[in-house]
Amino acid sequence: MSPRSALAAIPAPPQKQPAQAGALVEVSHLAKTYTVRPGLFSRPRPLAAVAGVSFAIEPGGTFGLVGESGSGKTTIARIVMGAETASSGRLRIADHHFGATHDEAGEAWRHRFLQPVLQDPYGALDPAMSIGRIIDEPLRVQRPQADEGTYRARVTDLLVQVGLPPAFADRRPGALSGGQRQRVAIARALALDPKLLVLDEPVSALDVSIQAQVLNLLKNLQDRHGLTYLLISHDLAVVAFMATRIGVLYLGQFMELGSRRAVVERPAHPYTQALLAAAEPSIHQAVPVAGEIPSPLDPPAGCPFHPRCPRAEGRCRAEKPVLRPVGPDHWAACHFTDS
Repeated sequence: MSPRSALAAIPAPPQKQPAQAGALVEVSHLAKTYTVRPGLFSRPRPLAAVAGVSFAIEPGGTFGLVGESGSGKTTIARIVMGAETASSGRLRIADHHFGATHDEAGEAWRHRFLQPVLQDPYGALDPAMSIGRIIDEPLRVQRPQADEGTYRARVTDLLVQVGLPPAFADRRPGALSGGQRQRVAIARALALDPKLLVLDEPVSALDVSIQAQVLNLLKNLQDRHGLTYLLISHDLAVVAFMATRIGVLYLGQFMELGSRRAVVERPAHPYTQALLAAAEPSIHQAVPVAGEIPSPLDPPAGCPFHPRCPRAEGRCRAEKPVLRPVGPDHWAACHFTDS
């Protein structure tokens, strides 16, 4: 199945416990504010990249963060990976808690427990290294006592798992296509047997004909190893294909949150409706949304989406909506959802 067809027919998700019960990842009121200078002689100003989001990911599930560039998706991913610290809020991964202070032991554990698969398969691999050394480098760092035969066997196993011939271990990244390089990046991410993968736009740099192959590979690996995914994408078709739960971000805030079926089949927020129409116009009616996402340095008053929303009224410009239930396992931040 391709990501586009996922919007046309979504199978009923299995019945699970509430998201917070036994969650592998729990994000609570997470916020990240930077201090920036808009110009050379300007005063420092706060930039709220993430403004108090909460979500959870169950073991073996996929949480999809979707939104335009500048919505805060990658900032959240970087906080989960440990590349950034949150300004406030809480992050729990398994039984480890991470805050604004650096915990060396906790970070060492996090680097083994989770691994990233990044957007650019060309920039993510060292062109001077062989594919085998790229894949086994995490093993050599974390398990230096192993012998060469152990490293080689692990590389062979991982290449086969991602659909590449073992002979690719002796090649360089420059000899591989974009899709093959992303498979190598996935193999490297699996080298330490992580439980959580952070997938940051994992197929956006690939040809459309290759995207479905890589997404299907990720789903197969998830089923085989019981992996948990945090998926970042601007493409709601990709998120609908992969995710069990979806959070729709805009200016660092959730506009809509819920199960895949609820968000895709019954989108309650005009922004979600616009993303669906852009992802698959033959299925979803176009929503007239003008302009671009505002700068987080100067966010609109009231509803952050109101300058672009075709339904905006005076209340939207004056009063900020909060996430409220609009159905089973489904929330939206829109004044019109209760009408």
